[in-house]
Amino acid sequence: MKKEIEVFDHASEILKAVNKGVLLTTKADGKVNSMTISWGTLGIEWGKPIFTVFVREHRFTKQQLDKNSEFTINIPYGDFDKKILGICGTETGHSVDKIQKLNLTLVDSDEVSVPAIKELPLTLECRVVYKQKQDEHAILEKYKKECYPQDVDGSFHGANRDYHTAYYGEIVKAYLIE
Repeated sequence: MKKEIEVFDHASEILKAVNKGVLLTTKADGKVNSMTISWGTLGIEWGKPIFTVFVREHRFTKQQLDKNSEFTINIPYGDFDKKILGICGTETGHSVDKIQKLNLTLVDSDEVSVPAIKELPLTLECRVVYKQKQDEHAILEKYKKECYPQDVDGSFHGANRDYHTAYYGEIVKAYLIE
């Protein structure tokens, strides 16, 4: 059962959760994948509620988003198993079915093709309305050094030398799974 919510009534909870980690869930080619993110923005653009996610260029999630421009944001609400965020933040969808490994419960969404996750019940259903690759020349040098070190091997999971693409998702539905 879903209880529809007004997203901005939960803005503080959502942003606090993003800082600690939430799931970005995608679906393409029949495969559902969730990735832990801690970069995201909630706001209004073009008169619509928007959740923007930032995904590094070489992530499996980026491949998924480029094939299907819909996603869900799955946010902890109350008690939850913290290993969900740990595994979804350290293992890659290239080789691991994280949904199956964690035995997560998928719930059909109402407006998008990507499911929600019952274990992280505050859900934002989103449709990408704009995307843009970061311009590395427009990033302050301080953040380039901290977040995009070029003196590391970029070929392994967790490598952080590549830049992000920002995906602006119009929030088409928001609810709590009960």
